[in-house]
Amino acid sequence: MAKADRLERMDVRRLELEADYRAALLEALRVTASGKWGLFDHNGDRAARAATAPVIAHLAEIGEAIDDLREQLMMEPFALQQQFLAARGPVSAHAVGEPKQAQLWLDRLASESDG
Repeated sequence: MAKADRLERMDVRRLELEADYRAALLEALRVTASGKWGLFDHNGDRAARAATAPVIAHLAEIGEAIDDLREQLMMEPFALQQQFLAARGPVSAHAVGEPKQAQLWLDRLASESDG
């Protein structure tokens, strides 16, 4: 019984952290969609990277805590974080800009929460 209670508390904490991650990511995406570059680090610009470093660090901290809990609960890594990390970094010259990419992410996340 104690183990079941502990696992349930861990799962509740995981869900809370996932909601926190999603909220923080949505806020960062809104800022980027409004025109502030750096979240996706497409240009490798030092100033943009420095400006978004606290946001990236906060997301990474929450994401690591989520993945630790998911590992203990024998679950797959947190997909939203994996997708975000995969979307960061250099892109081709023909890729959409960060504001447009952020808006696409916002639209996708909104449709996922509606469905």
